[in-house]
Amino acid sequence: MDSRQYRLAKGMRWAGRIIGLLAIGISLLMAIGSVFVEGWEGTSLTEAVPGVLMGVLAAIGLAGCILSWWQERLASLLLALTAVGFGLHIGFFAGFNHFQAWLIVGSPYLIAAALFFVSWQMKARKEHKEAIK
Repeated sequence: MDSRQYRLAKGMRWAGRIIGLLAIGISLLMAIGSVFVEGWEGTSLTEAVPGVLMGVLAAIGLAGCILSWWQERLASLLLALTAVGFGLHIGFFAGFNHFQAWLIVGSPYLIAAALFFVSWQMKARKEHKEAIK
Protein backbone atom coordinates (compact mmCIF):
# COMPACT_ATOMS: atom_id res chain seq x y z
CA MET A 1 0.00 0.00 0.00
CA ASP A 2 1.50 3.31 -0.96
CA SER A 3 1.79 6.05 1.63
CA ARG A 4 -1.29 7.91 0.38
CA GLN A 5 -3.54 4.88 0.71
CA TYR A 6 -1.98 3.99 4.06
CA ARG A 7 -2.70 7.48 5.40
CA LEU A 8 -6.25 7.31 4.05
CA ALA A 9 -6.90 3.92 5.69
CA LYS A 10 -5.37 5.13 8.96
CA GLY A 11 -7.50 8.28 8.88
CA MET A 12 -10.62 6.24 8.23
CA ARG A 13 -9.84 3.99 11.20
CA TRP A 14 -9.36 6.98 13.49
CA ALA A 15 -12.51 8.69 12.19
CA GLY A 16 -14.48 5.48 12.76
CA ARG A 17 -13.15 5.18 16.32
CA ILE A 18 -13.99 8.79 17.15
CA ILE A 19 -17.47 8.61 15.60
CA GLY A 20 -18.17 5.30 17.35
CA LEU A 21 -17.06 6.57 20.75
CA LEU A 22 -19.09 9.76 20.36
CA ALA A 23 -22.16 7.70 19.43
CA ILE A 24 -21.65 5.50 22.49
CA GLY A 25 -21.32 8.58 24.67
CA ILE A 26 -24.58 9.99 23.34
CA SER A 27 -26.36 6.66 23.86
CA LEU A 28 -25.10 6.39 27.43
CA LEU A 29 -26.08 9.99 28.18
CA MET A 30 -29.58 9.25 26.89
CA ALA A 31 -29.81 6.12 29.04
CA ILE A 32 -28.57 7.97 32.14
CA GLY A 33 -30.93 10.86 31.42
CA SER A 34 -33.90 8.54 31.16
CA VAL A 35 -33.04 7.08 34.57
CA PHE A 36 -32.99 10.56 36.13
CA VAL A 37 -36.23 11.59 34.46
CA GLU A 38 -38.18 8.40 35.10
CA GLY A 39 -36.41 7.17 38.23
CA TRP A 40 -36.12 3.59 39.42
CA GLU A 41 -38.84 3.65 42.07
CA GLY A 42 -42.02 1.99 40.94
CA THR A 43 -40.54 0.95 37.61
CA SER A 44 -41.84 -2.40 36.50
CA LEU A 45 -39.83 -4.84 34.44
CA THR A 46 -41.78 -4.05 31.27
CA GLU A 47 -41.10 -0.32 31.70
CA ALA A 48 -37.35 -0.95 32.16
CA VAL A 49 -36.94 -3.04 28.98
CA PRO A 50 -36.30 -0.12 26.56
CA GLY A 51 -33.60 1.36 28.79
CA VAL A 52 -31.93 -2.00 29.35
CA LEU A 53 -31.96 -2.74 25.61
CA MET A 54 -30.41 0.64 24.91
CA GLY A 55 -27.67 -0.16 27.40
CA VAL A 56 -27.06 -3.57 25.79
CA LEU A 57 -26.85 -2.00 22.33
CA ALA A 58 -24.42 0.63 23.61
CA ALA A 59 -22.29 -2.16 25.16
CA ILE A 60 -22.20 -3.98 21.80
CA GLY A 61 -21.13 -0.73 20.14
CA LEU A 62 -18.43 -0.23 22.78
CA ALA A 63 -17.18 -3.78 22.14
CA GLY A 64 -17.00 -2.92 18.44
CA CYS A 65 -14.97 0.23 19.14
CA ILE A 66 -12.59 -1.68 21.38
CA LEU A 67 -12.18 -4.45 18.78
CA SER A 68 -11.45 -1.84 16.11
CA TRP A 69 -7.87 -1.67 17.38
CA TRP A 70 -7.25 -5.30 16.34
CA GLN A 71 -10.08 -6.62 14.16
CA GLU A 72 -11.59 -4.00 11.85
CA ARG A 73 -13.82 -6.48 10.06
CA LEU A 74 -15.41 -7.77 13.28
CA ALA A 75 -15.68 -4.22 14.61
CA SER A 76 -17.54 -3.14 11.48
CA LEU A 77 -19.92 -6.08 11.86
CA LEU A 78 -20.65 -5.27 15.52
CA LEU A 79 -21.20 -1.59 14.79
CA ALA A 80 -23.50 -2.38 11.85
CA LEU A 81 -25.49 -4.75 14.09
CA THR A 82 -25.70 -1.98 16.68
CA ALA A 83 -27.11 0.40 14.05
CA VAL A 84 -29.70 -2.20 13.02
CA GLY A 85 -30.48 -2.89 16.68
CA PHE A 86 -31.11 0.78 17.34
CA GLY A 87 -33.34 0.89 14.27
CA LEU A 88 -35.41 -1.99 15.65
CA HIS A 89 -35.41 -0.45 19.13
CA ILE A 90 -36.70 2.84 17.75
CA GLY A 91 -39.28 1.04 15.63
CA PHE A 92 -40.72 -0.77 18.64
CA PHE A 93 -40.41 1.84 21.38
CA ALA A 94 -40.42 5.30 19.75
CA GLY A 95 -43.68 7.11 19.21
CA PHE A 96 -43.13 8.88 15.88
CA ASN A 97 -40.46 10.18 13.50
CA HIS A 98 -38.65 6.84 13.49
CA PHE A 99 -36.26 7.72 10.68
CA GLN A 100 -35.22 11.02 12.25
CA ALA A 101 -34.63 9.31 15.58
CA TRP A 102 -32.54 6.62 13.89
CA LEU A 103 -30.51 9.28 12.06
CA ILE A 104 -29.55 10.74 15.43
CA VAL A 105 -28.96 7.49 17.32
CA GLY A 106 -28.20 4.74 14.79
CA SER A 107 -26.55 6.32 11.77
CA PRO A 108 -23.26 7.23 13.53
CA TYR A 109 -22.75 3.52 14.24
CA LEU A 110 -23.41 2.70 10.59
CA ILE A 111 -20.99 5.41 9.41
CA ALA A 112 -18.28 4.10 11.75
CA ALA A 113 -18.96 0.54 10.54
CA ALA A 114 -18.59 1.62 6.92
CA LEU A 115 -15.30 3.39 7.67
CA PHE A 116 -13.89 0.29 9.39
CA PHE A 117 -15.06 -1.98 6.60
CA VAL A 118 -13.49 0.14 3.85
CA SER A 119 -10.28 0.42 5.84
CA TRP A 120 -10.22 -3.36 6.28
CA GLN A 121 -10.83 -3.82 2.52
CA MET A 122 -7.91 -1.56 1.69
CA LYS A 123 -5.64 -3.51 4.04
CA ALA A 124 -6.85 -6.85 2.65
CA ARG A 125 -6.17 -5.73 -0.94
CA LYS A 126 -2.66 -4.69 0.04
CA GLU A 127 -1.98 -8.08 1.66
CA HIS A 128 -3.42 -9.87 -1.37
CA LYS A 129 -1.22 -7.92 -3.77
CA GLU A 130 1.84 -8.63 -1.63
CA ALA A 131 0.99 -12.34 -1.54
CA ILE A 132 0.81 -12.47 -5.34
CA LYS A 133 4.25 -10.88 -5.76
